[in-house]
Formats: sequence, structure tokens, C-alpha cells
Amino acid sequence: MNRLLGIALAAAAFGCAAPASAQVVLEANGARADGRWGGELGVGYDFSILPGLRVTPAVGALIYAEDNGRYYFYDNGGSEACRDSTNGRYADKELCSNTRLRAYGRVEATYSVPLVATFGVGARISDEVVPYGTVAFPIAPKINLKGNVGDGYYAAGLRLSF
Repeated sequence: MNRLLGIALAAAAFGCAAPASAQVVLEANGARADGRWGGELGVGYDFSILPGLRVTPAVGALIYAEDNGRYYFYDNGGSEACRDSTNGRYADKELCSNTRLRAYGRVEATYSVPLVATFGVGARISDEVVPYGTVAFPIAPKINLKGNVGDGYYAAGLRLSF
């Protein structure tokens, strides 16, 4: 793991020497990660190492719904109210929201065949380091349809470059 992170940091540092070839990327994926289904939103920075070869460090969050055994919505005569199951009292609606965020970091090394596809490998860091393979297909200028597959990690969505 330390070796992979060292290589990624060295590649990123090398990419910093050529900022004109770097670009911001945004990703929005439906994903299964950390044993949960949800949506991933991330932002990264593409560093061009050689023609067609890129390294992309990124950060983001997995947004998912988690069961909440304590608070629940109750139909209060046509309007919903949030209740506490331990004492039956009304509670703030925010407590009934089951939406959770889980931060992650990611680094990818990819090779692009212009107008055909981009292939590569990456590592996702959250609860543990999960290596994965990635492939992306261009659907419009600066927009790719992208998929990632690793051990217990699956994601598919859109990648936008600026």
C-alpha cells in the first residue's frame, strides 16, 4: 500500500511540473462501496504524464441511506412528523433523514486512445484500500461514460473534464 501511494504521489508531483496539461474533473456515479449502495460525487485533477497517459488524484463522498432505528416519520393526520421511537416524542425532521456521507480518496492511472476509450487502474481509499480497473468511453467532448470494478467496489456514471 505504501508503495502504491508513493508511486501515486511521485506521479502527481511530476505532473505538477506541467500545469498547462492538467485539468479539473468531476464525477457522478451510482456505486456500491464500503458494503453500501449509493451515489459517489467526486472532484479530481488530471495530470498528463506522457501523451495519452494520465494520473488523477481525487476526493469525494459516497452518499447513501442508512437505516435509522431510532427516528421515523409518522403520518400525523395528513402531514408527516418525525418521532423518536424511544419515547414517542416529536423530533426535528433532520433526525429522520437517513442520508449519510462517507468520504473517500482515489488515485487512477489511465491511458487514452483518442475518440475510442480510456483504460486504467486505480485505488480507492475509504475504510480500506481497494484496487480497481476502470474504463471510460467518450459520449461528447469532455464528457465520458465511466465504470469502475474492484473487489466489492462497483461504480458507473459520468465524468466531466474542464
